[in-house]
Amino acid sequence: MKLLEPGYIGKVRLKNRVVMSAMGPGALVQLDGSLSQRGIDYYVARAKGGVGLITTGSTRVTREFERVPTSPIQSTLMVDHKNYTRWVHELAAGVHDYGAKLAVQLTAGLGRALGKADLAKVRPIGPSPLPCLLDPKTLTHELTLGEIERILDAFEAAAEVLKLAQVDIVELNCHNGYLVDQFMTPLWNQRKDDYGGDLDNRLRFLVQIVGRLKKGLGREFPVAVKYALTHYHPGGREPEEGVEIARKLEAAGVDALTIDAGCRETFYWTLPSEFQPEAINLELAALVKQAVKIPVVTVGKMGNPRLAEQALREGKADFIAMGRGLLADPDWVNKVKGGRTEDIIPCVDCFEGCHRYIHEGKAITCAVNPATGNEREFALAPAAERKSVLVIGGGPGGMEAARVAALRGHRVQLWEKEGELGGNMRPGSGPEFKEIYRRLNDYLRHQLKKHGVEVALEQEATPERVKALGPDAVVVATGSTPVIPGIAGADRANVVTANDLLTGQAQAGATVVIIGGGVVGCETALYLAQLGKKVSIVELQAAAGGDMYYINRMHMMRLLAEAEIEILTRSKVSEIAEAGVVFSDAQGERRTLPADTVVLAVGFRPTTGLLQRLEGTVDELFPIGDCLGPRKVMEAMQEGYRVARLL
Repeated sequence: MKLLEPGYIGKVRLKNRVVMSAMGPGALVQLDGSLSQRGIDYYVARAKGGVGLITTGSTRVTREFERVPTSPIQSTLMVDHKNYTRWVHELAAGVHDYGAKLAVQLTAGLGRALGKADLAKVRPIGPSPLPCLLDPKTLTHELTLGEIERILDAFEAAAEVLKLAQVDIVELNCHNGYLVDQFMTPLWNQRKDDYGGDLDNRLRFLVQIVGRLKKGLGREFPVAVKYALTHYHPGGREPEEGVEIARKLEAAGVDALTIDAGCRETFYWTLPSEFQPEAINLELAALVKQAVKIPVVTVGKMGNPRLAEQALREGKADFIAMGRGLLADPDWVNKVKGGRTEDIIPCVDCFEGCHRYIHEGKAITCAVNPATGNEREFALAPAAERKSVLVIGGGPGGMEAARVAALRGHRVQLWEKEGELGGNMRPGSGPEFKEIYRRLNDYLRHQLKKHGVEVALEQEATPERVKALGPDAVVVATGSTPVIPGIAGADRANVVTANDLLTGQAQAGATVVIIGGGVVGCETALYLAQLGKKVSIVELQAAAGGDMYYINRMHMMRLLAEAEIEILTRSKVSEIAEAGVVFSDAQGERRTLPADTVVLAVGFRPTTGLLQRLEGTVDELFPIGDCLGPRKVMEAMQEGYRVARLL
C-alpha cells in the first residue's frame, strides 16, 4: 500500500506518507507559550497511532509584534528563547518513541488577519498599511526595513532552539492570508521597495526566512513551506502564479511544499467546510507535482483512506496531510494498516470541538472523539465492577454511551423505539452534502455490533419494562422532536416538518417556504434548491444560520445566495393560509409568500416523559443528549462518553 510506504523530505526518512497537518492546539498551550503536558500527550497520541510526521500548530519566533500575553486565545506556541528548548525536546522525544518525526511550523505573524478582539490590544503589522479584515478602521503598520531584519534575526535564533531540541523538519506558515502570504500577494503588498512589486520581490521576505533557517539549522536540514495555490478571492492569487511560486521556492532551497487554498476572506477553502467535497485541494497539488521535483503534500478533507491511496498511486501528491481527521481518530494509520477502515471514526467537518473551542480560548478537542485533548484523563479503563447497562435511545449520544460502556466490559442493551438507529442524525444526513453523518451513523452501528451491544429496534421503553429488565444503570437518551409552533394553519395538509421532508416521509412542491432560518432551515433550503425547488426562508432573528459555526455559516450563506434562495429576516409569521405564508417583514409590513409546501424548522423539544417517570425508580439514572435540551452531535457524544467512562 503506497500510503504505508516510507518517503523522504530532504534527507529525513518518514516511515509512511501520512502527515498530521498544523493546527493550533488552543489552551493546550500555556500562557508563557510552552506546550502543556496535555498538549504533549495530544501530539504523541497521533504518533502512537501511526502517523509518519507530526506537525505542531503555528509557533511564533518573536514576541515583539502582535503578542497578547494575557489572552489564552492568542497564547500561541513560542520558540523565541532557549528556555523553550525544553518543551520542544520533550515533544520530539515522545514523538520519536513511536518512530514518527516532528515538524515545527513557524509563523511570522497574522497581520491584517488578526482577530477583532485582539486588534484593540496590539498593533497589527503588514507589508503595507491596509485595513484589517475584521476591523477596517484599523490599519496595519507597514513594517520598516529594520523591523523586517529583526524578524529575520528571530527566525535564525529560533532555528538554534529547534536544532537543540532535535526537531526533524521546519514548516513555514505562508498560507491563510497571514503575514508571509500578505507579502507574497499584490492585493495586500503595495510596497515600492525591494519587498514589493514583481513576484521575486514579493517572495523576498519568504526566501530570506528560508535562508536564515538554513543558516541556523544547516543546509541539509529540511525546510518546508505551506501556501495556497489560489486564494479563490478577487485580486488574490491564481493557480498559474501559484505554480510559478512553487518553482521559485524549489530553486531557493525549499525541501517540500504543502498545497492548500483560500485566505481569510474565503476561510471555507483553507478550512474546508462540511459543504465542501472530499480531497478538495488534490488537483491543485497535482499541478505543483508536475512543476517541481521536491515532495508535494496535499491537505484538505483527505480522511478517506481509499482516496488518499488513490492520490498517491496516481502521482498527484507524495504525502497526505490530515488535520481534523486525526482529531477524530488518532489511530487512523494503524487502523488502515490493520485493514480495519470500518473502525475509523469519521470527522464530520463541524468545527465545534476544534476551531470553535480554540476561538473561544479552550483546549482543542473533537465532536466525535471526546478523548482528543484529554488523552491521559479520558483513557478508557476496564470497569471495576461489571454491570448490566440499559441505554434508551439510539441517537449519537446513546450509541456512544453504549459503545464506551461495552468497551469497558459492561453488559449493554440498547432500546430504540424507531426501526432504525441514528436519531436526529437520520434527517440531518438526508441531503447529499451531509453524507458524512451517514458514515458516522454507520461507524457507531458497527461498533455496537462489534462490541456485543444487544440492540432492540422498535422497542418502546416504559418504566414497567425497565423494572422488569432490572438493569444496574440506565442511560436515557430519548432525544427530541420537532417543535410545531402555535401558528394558525400549522395543521394544514401542505405543512410538514423538516425532519419528515429529509427522511422522505413527505415531499415538497415546486414553491417552498421554510419557517425558521437556523441550521436545519438553511440546510433544508439548500437541499430543496438543489432539487430544483423555488425556496424562501422566513426567519425571526436578525440573521439566518445564527446557530452555525461561522466557517460553515460563511460558506452556507454563499451557497444560499448562489441558489437564489430568498432570506427574509426580522420577519414574524402570523398565519399559514391557503394563499401562502402570512408574515410581518422587517419594516412591519404584512406580506404573503405563496407556497405549495410549508416547512417547519423552528427547533426541537426535549422528549422528557420517560425520564420523569423513571426518576426515583432507578438507582443509577443518567440522562444525556437532547432529552436535557437541544444538543448538537458534539454535546450528545461528549455526554455519552463521559457518563459511560465512569459507570
